Amino acid sequence: MDNLQLIQSKIYEIRRQKVMLDRDLAELYQVTTGNLNKAVKRNLKRFPPDFMFQLTVEKWEALRFQIGILKNGRGEHTKYLPYAFTEQGLAMLSGILNSDIAINVNISIMRAFVAIRQMIASPKTNKIDELEKRMDAIENYIEEVFSDYNDINNDTRIQLELINQTLAELQTKDRGFKERKQIGYKLPGCEEDDKTKY
Repeated sequence: MDNLQLIQSKIYEIRRQKVMLDRDLAELYQVTTGNLNKAVKRNLKRFPPDFMFQLTVEKWEALRFQIGILKNGRGEHTKYLPYAFTEQGLAMLSGILNSDIAINVNISIMRAFVAIRQMIASPKTNKIDELEKRMDAIENYIEEVFSDYNDINNDTRIQLELINQTLAELQTKDRGFKERKQIGYKLPGCEEDDKTKY
C-alpha cells in the first residue's frame, strides 16, 4: 500500500465531513498522540470547532465498530476520546508542527484529500454507462424470461382446453351399451319385464 492509499484509508466521514483522527495523525507524524494533542492545546485558537472536535462516546464506539478496532488488549479502552481534524484543521496543524516528517506528511495528507475530492466530483460517465448497459441487459433478460413464461402459460392453457374438450366429448358421447339380460337363475313363469316376481 503506497503512502497516498495509507492516508486515504485513515480518512473517515464523521458529521458529514472528511476527518482524520489524532491517533492516526500521531502515527503518521511519528509522535505520540499525547504530544500531538499537547501541541494542539498550546495553539487552541487556531482550531475552532469546524477545524477540530472531540468525538462523543457514541460516535467513537460506532467508528470503532465501523473500522474494526474492537480487539482486546492495549487500546481497547482509551483514556481519552479522540479528536477529529477536518481538512482545514490539518492545514492548521501543519503550521504548528515544523519537523521534516510533519511537512512531508502534511503534503501527502493534502494530496490525499484532493484525490478524494476529485473522485467525488469527477463525472462517473464510464461507470454510469457501464451500469446502464448492465441494467439494459438485465431488463432484456427479464423480458425474455417472462415472454418464455407467458409462452409456457399459453401452451399449458391450450393443452388444458384440449383435455377439457376431450373429457366433455367423452361425457356426452353415446356409449352404445346394449341392454343385457340379467345373469342368474330365472324362475319358471317369471317374465323378464316383471322383475318383482320371483
